Amino acid sequence: MTEDNLDAVLTTVQVRRLAPGDTVFEQGEAAREFFVLLNGHLKVMQITKDGQQVVVRHVHPGDVFGIAKAIKRNDYPATAEAVTESLVLAWSASQWQDFVALNPALAVNALEAVGERLHEAHTRIRELSTEEVERRVANALLRMVRKAGTATEDGMLIDFPVTRQDIAEMTGTTLHTVSRLLSGWQDQGLVKSARRKVTVTNVDRLKAIADQT
Repeated sequence: MTEDNLDAVLTTVQVRRLAPGDTVFEQGEAAREFFVLLNGHLKVMQITKDGQQVVVRHVHPGDVFGIAKAIKRNDYPATAEAVTESLVLAWSASQWQDFVALNPALAVNALEAVGERLHEAHTRIRELSTEEVERRVANALLRMVRKAGTATEDGMLIDFPVTRQDIAEMTGTTLHTVSRLLSGWQDQGLVKSARRKVTVTNVDRLKAIADQT
């Protein structure tokens, strides 16, 4: 955006600080706003018809989210919850068209974001339908490393809090199964798992598990 356009956009922004566990919006709530995550991390969850909670994805700093207006939805299809203390910028959904008019690249970026999320959803559906649980968990860890991995002395740290229950909800399995797998992989030197922290210590070996047929 030009400086003038950016100034115009920022005159209507609302800044919200979230504590861990606070929600930005709830599944089924009227989509009255859209957002940018300035700092922190969020997880996006859906509740299925049978009451099961599924972690759909994570929102990282710089991501635009809650763009129901851009895909012609009147409500939010999922719940967005802060994983860490987070800072969110919010605008009225009625301003979306004005934003696009000021910066057409925003529409392209939004379309790319929706396309990426759709591709990821299709990938996860395929994994749930065709892959053994070990491969699904390995793929979930590798996706998080690609999006939020930080190099450390021990390996690639997933740079936001993630629990074993979160991983179970991402991969359609149980907490017991995820705990068993991570404990086994830790014994083999593939991962280090502490409270709400996971480090992939051997990315190549984890990729080999994810790719096995």
